Amino acid sequence: MSSDQVIRMPSIRNNRDGDERRVGVEVEISGLSYDGLVNLCAGLLEAEPRLESRYVSRLDSPLGDFTIELDSDPIKDLDLQDDRLPESIRELGSHAMEVIDAAAERIVPLEIVSPPLALSDLKTMETLCDKLREAGAEGSREALIYAFGLQLNPELPDLEPATILAYLRAFAALYDWLKSRHQLDISRKFTTYIEPWDTDYVDLIMQPDYTPDQATLMKDYLHYNPTRNRALDLLPLFSHLDDALLRQYVDDERVKARPTLHYRLPDCDIDNPQWHFSTVWNDWVLVENLAADAERLQSLMALYRESRKISFKNLTTSWKDRCDEWLTQNPG
Repeated sequence: MSSDQVIRMPSIRNNRDGDERRVGVEVEISGLSYDGLVNLCAGLLEAEPRLESRYVSRLDSPLGDFTIELDSDPIKDLDLQDDRLPESIRELGSHAMEVIDAAAERIVPLEIVSPPLALSDLKTMETLCDKLREAGAEGSREALIYAFGLQLNPELPDLEPATILAYLRAFAALYDWLKSRHQLDISRKFTTYIEPWDTDYVDLIMQPDYTPDQATLMKDYLHYNPTRNRALDLLPLFSHLDDALLRQYVDDERVKARPTLHYRLPDCDIDNPQWHFSTVWNDWVLVENLAADAERLQSLMALYRESRKISFKNLTTSWKDRCDEWLTQNPG
């Protein structure tokens, strides 16, 4: 890893129990065959692969179980040798699967899902992404139909409402800036699963006297954002905190409880030599450090509220550019 590609650490490295915080990582790519990806990752991770179904493999590594899968439920669970199918279909099964395999590996992303990794182990993802690029992995820019992402699931330092709110405020303030850096491909710009939060909701949480308890925090968020399709998805966290309350607003079996945020915004631009896992992660660390610094956070919140007023400066200067200027003057 070159010196300019260092994995930065957030200012709060441990959780409330004193353990090093962990991060789950999901990487979507194309350009490699499924078997080729499994074998490459198994070698790099010193892992033993286990095939669980046609398109789902577990890699038992020293860091935990990685999963390699074709990110399409109907295809990865398909079994044309099922005894319940007519014999004529089963006889054609092997030929049919060859056609399905060839098509699926071109239009459906292959996904690498890490176990929860300690912050100090994130360098593994930097190395893995660099090696995948060298092997021919392709990301979002390769074709219009690709809309591949790199998703982060960072464990929170604690689950207090004030802590969660600080992260929401920091992310909302930096959203436009982050999008300008990590939303590169037009295909994902036209998708709906990385939408920003409702503007009225952002205005609400940016008020300095907004101090909700857990139930109020959840209800307010879910009133404006009752969906997984947000650039920062809170549903897994809320399921962990109070699943019964969550289900009053969202009935989606894909939501799985975990004490983490779900950061879905960044493209996976893995075939771009200038793109690195560390670039995405280090920008997220700016959110982390802003959330942990009450004085800096209040300063940027005040600037955001000012930007919402009608003035010549606000009409001629974008919020992204004002964030850029503020971050230069207030590094964190």
